[in-house]
Amino acid sequence: MTSAHTQSWASQTDPLRTNPNPPARAPRHLLRQIASVACDVPAFLTAPFYRRWHLRWGATSAEVEAELPGDSLVPNAQFRATRAITINASPESVWPWLVQVGCLRAGFYSNDLLDNLAHPSADRIIPELQNLEVGQWVPMSPTPTERTALTVHSYETNQWLLWTKSDSTWAWQITPTGHNGTRLITRIHARYDWHHPLSTLVGVVLMEFGDFAMLRRMLRGIKSRAESLEMRATKEIDRADTVSASRRFPNQSRSKKEFA
Repeated sequence: MTSAHTQSWASQTDPLRTNPNPPARAPRHLLRQIASVACDVPAFLTAPFYRRWHLRWGATSAEVEAELPGDSLVPNAQFRATRAITINASPESVWPWLVQVGCLRAGFYSNDLLDNLAHPSADRIIPELQNLEVGQWVPMSPTPTERTALTVHSYETNQWLLWTKSDSTWAWQITPTGHNGTRLITRIHARYDWHHPLSTLVGVVLMEFGDFAMLRRMLRGIKSRAESLEMRATKEIDRADTVSASRRFPNQSRSKKEFA
């Protein structure tokens, strides 16, 4: 378990300071974003009709029933979802993508037009965003506040991560599988607080209509990025091994004539 730390006020309130060079919004990328949102519109509109199914998308019964960090923090949650995906990469290749999540940080690897001000989500690990601390904010909007931003509650590197707000929790669990793979499980618990009717109504719309399509896209985005990272790392290791072998055995490819 990590110890608690607090970020400076400037970095908490201005996500651009944590990633001072967000990618440009090229016209081609905007068109792709519009197309991806259009593809998800049917899922947005129909999500309440198959709520029971999508609340456990990709997860096994054992994963749905298993205890995760933060389960007891929102006991009266009306929204409870556990989703999962299998990733052909090690936990160490998955973890960094979670650490750098946030609006105008690395994005959410989902519908950038909707959750990252149309800035493309990162397709690389950003070193300056890898310093994870308990208490730091995970911005959900370009101008985060204590009420809107998620907070890093606790974590265990390469194993699990818990984000919280006063009315919700968002947990991630990274479980190694055979053949150097990973099972990525995510769980959201949210309570609808009708003491704040306007913000709660917005929350209900976002959770009941938008959450599934966007989180499914996020899980797939993490999967593709982690697998790509793992593949590049494997190729670099193989290349290094080949170079090393050629240096250790420089005469291995000589023809028999040279030894006649």
